[in-house]
Amino acid sequence: MSAEQIERRSLVRALLDGRGSALVVSGLGSSTWDVAAAGDHSTNFYVWGAMGSAAMVGLGLAHAQCDRRVIVVTGDGEMLMGLGALATIATARPKNLAILVLDNELYGETGNQATHTSGNVDLVKIAEGAGFVSTTTATTTDEGRALCDLIRDGEGPVFAVAKVKPDRPDAVIPPRDGTYLKLRFRAAVLGQANAEP
Repeated sequence: MSAEQIERRSLVRALLDGRGSALVVSGLGSSTWDVAAAGDHSTNFYVWGAMGSAAMVGLGLAHAQCDRRVIVVTGDGEMLMGLGALATIATARPKNLAILVLDNELYGETGNQATHTSGNVDLVKIAEGAGFVSTTTATTTDEGRALCDLIRDGEGPVFAVAKVKPDRPDAVIPPRDGTYLKLRFRAAVLGQANAEP
C-alpha cells in the first residue's frame, strides 16, 4: 500500500456527485455502505450478499441500457471471488461499463483477513490480460480524482482499482428488501408503468 492511501468514502462521494444518469451497482458490505453514504438513490442497485456477482450484474445492465453509463463499485474480496467475470466482460466489450474496486487488501466482512491483493495479485494486470480497454490504479488522492473522470467518461469497459485505507467507516445501511429494491430500480430505469413484472 502507498504511504498516502485514499479515503474510500470521499472517493465514492466524489465519483457519485458527478454521476449524471449513470446506474450504480454496489457489491456486498462496505462498498454498498460507501455508495449509500454518498446518498441513497433509486438508480442504485445494492447487491446484498451475492458475493462475486456485482460485476456481472453490471454487465447485464450495460447490455440492457446501452445508452446509459453503468458503474460498479465493489471491493477486492468480491472481485477476487468473481475473476471469471473479467474475461466475460472484456470479451463482451460494453463501452458503457466501468468497474471500480475499492481495494483495502482485506476481507472486511469476515474479520479483516488479508486478501491476495496484499501480496502479489494485481487486479489491474488481470483485467489488462483479459482485454479491458481502459485500466488504472490510484494510490493517492490526486490519482483518485483522475480515476473518477475515467470511471464516469472513459471508453469502456473500464477497470479501476483504488488503494484505500483499511479503516472501517460506520455502516450506512440502505434498504435491504430485495423486492422493494428491484421494483424501485425498475421504476427508475424503465418508468413506473413497467415497474411490476
